[in-house]
Amino acid sequence: MNAPLTRSGRYAVPFARRGSVVGEADLAALTELVRSEGPLTSGVWRERFEERFRQWCGARHALTVTSGTVALELAIRLLDLAPGDEVIATPQTFQATVQPLLGHDVRVRFCDIDPDTLNIDTDVLASLVTDRTRAILLVHYGGSPADMDRVMAIARPRGITVVEDSAHALGALYRGRRPGALADIGCFSFHSTKNITTLGEGGMITLSRDEWAERVQRIRDNEVDGVYVPRAADADPPALLPWMKFAEGVYRHTAVGIRGAGTNATMSEAAAAVGLVQMDSLDRFVARRTWIAARLDEAVSAFAGVRLHRAAPDSRHAYHLYTFFLTGGRRIRERFVRALDRLGVEVQLRYFPLHLSPEWRLRGHVRGECPQAERVWFEEHMNLPCHPGLTDAQVEHMVTAVRQALREAYDELARVPA
Repeated sequence: MNAPLTRSGRYAVPFARRGSVVGEADLAALTELVRSEGPLTSGVWRERFEERFRQWCGARHALTVTSGTVALELAIRLLDLAPGDEVIATPQTFQATVQPLLGHDVRVRFCDIDPDTLNIDTDVLASLVTDRTRAILLVHYGGSPADMDRVMAIARPRGITVVEDSAHALGALYRGRRPGALADIGCFSFHSTKNITTLGEGGMITLSRDEWAERVQRIRDNEVDGVYVPRAADADPPALLPWMKFAEGVYRHTAVGIRGAGTNATMSEAAAAVGLVQMDSLDRFVARRTWIAARLDEAVSAFAGVRLHRAAPDSRHAYHLYTFFLTGGRRIRERFVRALDRLGVEVQLRYFPLHLSPEWRLRGHVRGECPQAERVWFEEHMNLPCHPGLTDAQVEHMVTAVRQALREAYDELARVPA
């Protein structure tokens, strides 16, 4: 089987460089923005995108930021962590989920995963909770929602804040509800590879509390940590232009203010305009991903011992990632991956268990801490390209290549002496 080259120069079926498709409607929105006299930042497009996303998600507040990583940084900031606090986190996610915690003097307890869903194992989660637990950080791995009702049943009575990393979950459903409104804080990414994009980078943070929303607005807009209050001595204070208020000295600190330095995390109007239009196409993009996943399911499920990655029966998978599991050990997986590479299918495995990465090993985390995450990653875990930019011909090429590679891999198993 010969693998035809594409513009990428090597792979007939590349992994996602773009997770959505930018079309004429996106270009029309950009044209309208550029030709208007409106600002290119902090304008009506951002407001429209935030309101559309808030209604779609079902969250009380939805605020745009410059990336999913920034959304997670702000979420951690809202926790007001103190030395000695504990945070429970998943090890099976991109590093940005827990990276902000490296800047805090807290104990991070990595929760092992369910080997079939790759989401946190709620039985293990319950065993990790202590009276020092302040927050739980989880991900809806690959677009398959975590068991949020069970998570919240553990967290709510103890006053533990739950943060959903929903970067994979655009288009998913959990028992009729959307990720990002299932817990206290939700964080979304609109990176180029995600299920919709805002011109390559962008993010959204969804919030259940008004005071959190006010704090995030102040932080992202670089506002002062205070509110304007007229002098009590002025019975009828004159109206002041905004720039005059600083000179008047009538600001006071507010308990729901920034609590530290602010920053500029403002999404541009161009990014917001594209994001708003992309929302109209999200269902179509997810439907395409679901179709590709079904074709791949057909190919891999024909081989005994291969396990599929599925959402729970009462949930909908968004298929940001297509995942399945090989049995037979790492030699089988290595043979399979090498065969796919030869046949022109690009493989990127996501994600290496975070507790074993150098920065977390330095903090005392060791092999054996999350045995299921380690076993699945090192022996079984597989990801294949699954994004709407793939043509039908590329999908069929991949299906054929997967079948051939699986035959080669398991033929090798049959020839290995017992």
